[in-house]
Amino acid sequence: MSALPAIPRQLSRPIRVMIVDDHDLFRTGLSSLLVARPEFEVIAQASGGRMAVRLASELRPDVILMDRSMPDIDGDEATREIVATHPGIRVLMLTVAIEETAVASAIRAGACGYLLKDAPIEEVYAAVRAAASGSPWLSARAATALLERVRRVDERPDPDPTELGGLSPREVEVLRLLARGQENSEIAAELGISSRTAKNHVSSILEKLGLSNRVQAAVYAAKHQLV
Repeated sequence: MSALPAIPRQLSRPIRVMIVDDHDLFRTGLSSLLVARPEFEVIAQASGGRMAVRLASELRPDVILMDRSMPDIDGDEATREIVATHPGIRVLMLTVAIEETAVASAIRAGACGYLLKDAPIEEVYAAVRAAASGSPWLSARAATALLERVRRVDERPDPDPTELGGLSPREVEVLRLLARGQENSEIAAELGISSRTAKNHVSSILEKLGLSNRVQAAVYAAKHQLV
């Protein structure tokens, strides 16, 4: 079953974070850096994917920082299980290296972002904030890798309407703008509609296409030659 789209949230309390990594030193170090900021609360740590799935169901964190490589089940599989059951939980994938296939796999699994483990801590803070508010986040290198993969998709002259999941013409317009990186307010201004209407269109697009987040929608749009 495809996960329903997560609803962007404006949080007036600390962002509840769970950190998943099989290396104790990295996990505890990252936790210390996060809790040093009052806007973040680390509610749990997990040393493996199975523990992450269980704790996610019990504690319902806002954001999970998920290691991609773990000895029991990997980050992709853990993310897939968590997002399918709890679509409101946002997962940021952590990795030591960027590979096109790895980035694409994480996004397909339902991750809303992809970060390198050696990213500056300010970038981690920004990514967690973005995830909690419902926005996707890709490190610059992850975005480059993903775009390179998308560019190699076989060329098609025009998208076949029958392959667009029953999207209305207006939803196709919204999808094009979303894929160009525009936020709901920018889409609304471009199309002369309200921000609420733009938000509703985005939610409808994700549901019709069986996608979890805007990054997946952007990849879908590129594959179908909409951008």
